[in-house]
Amino acid sequence: MIKVENLTKTYADFKALDGVSFEVQKGEIIGFLGPNGAGKTTTMRILTGFFPPTSGKVEIDGFDVFNDPVEVRKRIGYLPENTPLYQDMEVYSFLRYIAELKDVEPEKKNQHIKNIMERCGISHMKNEIISRLSKGYKQRVGLAQALIGDPKVLILDEPTIGLDPKQIIEIRNLIKELGKEKTIILSTHILPEVAVTCSRVIIINEGKIVAEDTPDNLENKVSGVAKVIVTVRGGSPDLIKTRLQGINGVSNVTVIKNHAGLTDLSIQSEKDVDVRDKVSSIIVQNNWGLIEMHRETLGLEEIFLKLTKKEK
Repeated sequence: MIKVENLTKTYADFKALDGVSFEVQKGEIIGFLGPNGAGKTTTMRILTGFFPPTSGKVEIDGFDVFNDPVEVRKRIGYLPENTPLYQDMEVYSFLRYIAELKDVEPEKKNQHIKNIMERCGISHMKNEIISRLSKGYKQRVGLAQALIGDPKVLILDEPTIGLDPKQIIEIRNLIKELGKEKTIILSTHILPEVAVTCSRVIIINEGKIVAEDTPDNLENKVSGVAKVIVTVRGGSPDLIKTRLQGINGVSNVTVIKNHAGLTDLSIQSEKDVDVRDKVSSIIVQNNWGLIEMHRETLGLEEIFLKLTKKEK
């Protein structure tokens, strides 16, 4: 659906993008991540035809962004970071204006706008002046304008910025619902949002793609070890540590805390080795109580920081 090849953008001596290449398949929701100044917004603006690259090629649904700009724009819904709204217009009038710009068929226009307003939860705001809306409702109107014309591709730059937790959850659920029928590129600084919404993550840093995979696979690539955290009742901490240290595949055992007859331990192994069965067996064999056991995983925030930190 989206194909980006060797995309480069320079401003005088500054290279904002340096040979960026990636593909997005139909029906995917992609998290496009990077620190400020990494090239996220530049990439999105090139994808939407906002400005051209210095070199490289972009195709959307088989059409070249710069050779067939009209066809591409028919297929794209774009929500920039700064929501493009006419503040003095009423919500419905604004969306009708956008529908006219996108050449929605006249006989279908009213029903089309009504359906989108219902989907975005703004039907009861149709006659409100946009400037009087809360930040959350303005963001919903911005998303509604991106949906006008039923585009195949949605490009959303920080769609939940400035929203409260309830509004973030509502917009997140709407994006997941839209992902069932559309291809979505989502840029955000709220990384837990990406983990629960996106099927794949692309991380850009200093104008280059530094990682591209599912959140789970990124964790395996970034983390060189696996950790299991256990809480054991009974036995001395030193004895428990010694027995668990003898398990084949375990590289290190650390006592985290001993409290009220319970011992918390961190068990480290190679990342591809799952020692949980052996750990539970040792605990049962020694008549200790296994109170809790779970694998400790890297959060997307930690993965992001490891991949984007500058080398000293």
